[in-house]
Amino acid sequence: MADQKALVVEGGAMRGIFASGVLDSFMDSDYRPYDFVMGVSAGASNLVGYLSHQPLRSYQVITQLATSKTFYNPRRFLQGGNLVDVRWLIDEANRRYPIDEERLFSSIPFFAAATNISTGQADYYQVTRDNFVTAIEATSALPLVYRRTPCFSGSCYTDGGVADSIPVKEAYRRGARDITVILSHPLSYQMRKPKSEWMMKRLFARYPEVAHSIIHRAEKYNGALEFIHNPPKDARIQVIAPPETFAVKRLTMKKPLLDRGYEMGLSAGRQHIQSQ
Repeated sequence: MADQKALVVEGGAMRGIFASGVLDSFMDSDYRPYDFVMGVSAGASNLVGYLSHQPLRSYQVITQLATSKTFYNPRRFLQGGNLVDVRWLIDEANRRYPIDEERLFSSIPFFAAATNISTGQADYYQVTRDNFVTAIEATSALPLVYRRTPCFSGSCYTDGGVADSIPVKEAYRRGARDITVILSHPLSYQMRKPKSEWMMKRLFARYPEVAHSIIHRAEKYNGALEFIHNPPKDARIQVIAPPETFAVKRLTMKKPLLDRGYEMGLSAGRQHIQSQ
């Protein structure tokens, strides 16, 4: 299992438009040098399109479906419903843009991270034909704003980004020594600690381990960045990150900004391939 090549894709909700561009550029060049891939939240969703070799699928899901009021609805949230309806997004995406399941599940091994609500830690599971929909829902189930709690294989989950936004250390632990990481923030980004720890504990009173993980999320996130910038001597880590001018935020809905972010991803992906 040692000396493998891995691709790790960060999440970030609408910021995933950058990774969708990177992965579309990879598909344009039939660039698939990896032994396994790992994704979190929107990063895992982007990998579905990449592994099934369906260019523009992720772009269409983000720009056509994730901007819909059926997916993102503040009024519904104020009335006790979901701010974002993750399961609707997955089901509607699979209806409008059907997955080539044969290609997806006979391709490179695909792992996703989700946060176990009992332990507050990340569980890393292989996405298979049997668990596909629930697994993608679990890794993307944003805490609080998505009220459904996905459960499978005996555990229940919330968004993987809570416990491990960039599972580069896990890729290394699994034997990867040549790792490519697609980030959803510019390289200068550092995550800040939450201002009100007591508020996190109150909001997640039912799940104290999740609260603990959220409170310490910045430490883990910045620790992953430190690992990326200063990898072990036996590893090479390459980073594909948005430029400093990347203007897409977690809940950006303006198509011109999303299109610009996508073009940045296409350009960055092409530059990466040319550098290899």
